[in-house]
Amino acid sequence: MTVGTKLSAARSAGRRPAAHRTPLLALGGVVVLLALITVSVANGDMPLAPVDAVKGLLGLGDPGTVLIVQEFRAPRMAAAVVAGIGLAVAGTLLQRLFRNPLASPDVMGVTGGASFGAVAMLATGASQALIPLAALGGGLLAAVLLAVFAWRAGVNVTRLVLVGLAVQAGLAAAVNFMVVSFPTELAGSALQWTTGSVYGRTWTEVWVAGTAVALALAVAFLLHRRLAVLDLGDDSAGALGLHTSAARLQVLVTAVVLASLAAALTGPVAFVALAVPHMVRFAAGPPTAGTLALSGLAGSILLLASDLVAQHLLPVSGLPVGVVTATLGAPWLLALMIRQSSSVNRSVR
Repeated sequence: MTVGTKLSAARSAGRRPAAHRTPLLALGGVVVLLALITVSVANGDMPLAPVDAVKGLLGLGDPGTVLIVQEFRAPRMAAAVVAGIGLAVAGTLLQRLFRNPLASPDVMGVTGGASFGAVAMLATGASQALIPLAALGGGLLAAVLLAVFAWRAGVNVTRLVLVGLAVQAGLAAAVNFMVVSFPTELAGSALQWTTGSVYGRTWTEVWVAGTAVALALAVAFLLHRRLAVLDLGDDSAGALGLHTSAARLQVLVTAVVLASLAAALTGPVAFVALAVPHMVRFAAGPPTAGTLALSGLAGSILLLASDLVAQHLLPVSGLPVGVVTATLGAPWLLALMIRQSSSVNRSVR
């Protein structure tokens, strides 16, 4: 056996454990998600037996139980699952695209723009079904602002993150101004978009946003091969015939769409898009199409679990899920920024 053959065999052996981990982690994640779904539909002001709650979710059993589960609890649960998938996959795409652990929709202003669009639509009194479209428009607005202020001298990741934080802060200020200017009956609904909440979600909102998220996910998986080529670097990708600028724009728009649609259901929920890609890389290894799907599964688990904590485990009732995720996300973001700064200092030396 030649030296080259031995090296190839060693690399293959090193990749096998990671390749096998992904389906096992996915299977475990599905089990955890199903357990969380059962807990979510079984618990509330009137606790239900898990078996009865699952039957009610499937439209079986007592009509009263079916009504409670399908009309009041299931839409909230489904909104958390859909939004968690959208945020996690968006964060994974952005971090991989910019090769920076701080690149996420909530840091770069996308979720702030989506909330701005959703609250502005609420102010018009339009149908709830139009809110996902308004959130998408707001997210695209944030992306345009990023392009104008951060990309004039080329793509600089550090500048992009700093401008993104400024855009997020500016749009959050605009949302807060609208909220305090609203009549009392609108202020409560609009306030949900500033804190991040899945309370009061309806099946109309879930189906509209969920369908759009599914389509955007399909596009994300179709773009995976182009993203894998971009991982080789612009020179190598160009040599392979890939139009790098167009590919980057396609991935960026897909991430913005996913994050905006998620924010249409929950508002600016922090931490999920930022942390999930790191967790999946640590558990499953290098990025593949499988780890991209695993990120969506992990995001749904994290957001649904956070909502259950907000509902049932905190001493103060009625807290939105955004409070829980922000509490987790603040130290995580600080640790990432310190780590990033240390890496830059070491490279300068």
